[in-house]
Amino acid sequence: MRMRTAALVAATMLLASVAGVALAHDQDGLMAREAAGFQAVAANAAESSNAPLSHQPCIQGYAGEFPCHQVDLLSYVPSSALGASFVNDIWGWTDPETGVDYALVGAAEGVIFVDISDPKRPDVVGLLPTASTEGGDFWRDIKVYADHAFIVSENEDHPMQVFDLTQLRGITEHTAFAATALYEGPSGSEIGHAHNININTSIGHAYIVGSDSFDGGLHIVDITDPANPTFAGGFADHGYSHDTQCVQYEGPDVDYQGRSLCFSSNATFDGTPFLNTLSIVDVTDPANPVGIANVDYPNDGYSHQGWLTTDQSYFLHNDELDELFSGVNTTTRIFDVSDLDSPTIVSTVAHDTTAIGHNAYTEGRYLFASNYTAGLRVFSTNDVADGELPEVAYFDVYPENDNASFEGGTWSNYPYFAQKGVVAVTGMDRGLFILQPRLGKSGN
Repeated sequence: MRMRTAALVAATMLLASVAGVALAHDQDGLMAREAAGFQAVAANAAESSNAPLSHQPCIQGYAGEFPCHQVDLLSYVPSSALGASFVNDIWGWTDPETGVDYALVGAAEGVIFVDISDPKRPDVVGLLPTASTEGGDFWRDIKVYADHAFIVSENEDHPMQVFDLTQLRGITEHTAFAATALYEGPSGSEIGHAHNININTSIGHAYIVGSDSFDGGLHIVDITDPANPTFAGGFADHGYSHDTQCVQYEGPDVDYQGRSLCFSSNATFDGTPFLNTLSIVDVTDPANPVGIANVDYPNDGYSHQGWLTTDQSYFLHNDELDELFSGVNTTTRIFDVSDLDSPTIVSTVAHDTTAIGHNAYTEGRYLFASNYTAGLRVFSTNDVADGELPEVAYFDVYPENDNASFEGGTWSNYPYFAQKGVVAVTGMDRGLFILQPRLGKSGN
């Protein structure tokens, strides 16, 4: 059984709107409605924003209308210029031949390609339309391997799309592209929708999660021939995976060094309340994956996403609903995964904001977190072993408020461009922000 973010959003909005009624921490309550949630964000997109469209340094706490600290606005592309009614996920690609950086922006309409080779003058070059023919959920997830983008969506009739990114070379006019290939999966384990995808780029395996196959767990695809993906295996024993990071393990646990491992944010729907966990699975043999650990944690809401530190010793985890259910500030859990068989929580870090935590990625000694209404927050991981994640920079793409809600703000970010220091951030209700944190300065 799958757990869809639309249901979570709609249910929590519905329940939170009833005065005096506590949020129901159970599956039926969360699944109460399948419908909109983020539809309201799209309907109320801030096209009348006074946001600057070009470079605006962060001066005295603001870049234009946006609160900031140590983060400059290089450029802003509003939703109307993207051709998007609702913006969600983002990833990136650097053309190895030309060196051009592209932002791959997820939207209701499909994936939008933006040339940011000049980050102060981004150029929207094209669209890969959604593969779905029916209405429904309108967000997608994107990852890149071997100059190809791999895209999944929650729409019911949306297999995995594959797109050869080299087609973007030399494009100067907005172009509507076609998918290079579609992957539907084998009979009985079809991909008609999925919530997320991750790729172990070291071995060329993609891991689709949140589909109807393998109870929403890992659906493994061999993409070593990117335009001809083939089914490789699956894993269902740890329940539904909302997101995952799959790597060639080089961390401190000598028992698993050199193995292919997936670190997933999971939910198991076999009771009330359901069980939220960090799942670790050995997928070295994709036809026979082996569960290593599946650990729960206190004060949970909905296990959402996380990322390893660069030394693979810690997993920094976001729960999407703990802020709503427990009334806590924006929270990051630091899991010590140096002993993969027995992960432990080093610290549950409550940040200074009250927004819901969403997607976060580590790069170097920093964690780049997209926390909905609080915007992009940058944390130092220098003292993560001591349970500390101090905030060193931020850029608030939703200045209206810092509510623990889904009403607007940033869905995700991408900090891995060839142009060091450039971070692309999506604002669900506003569009694409190209930012430059001033890290390493002022003691950061």
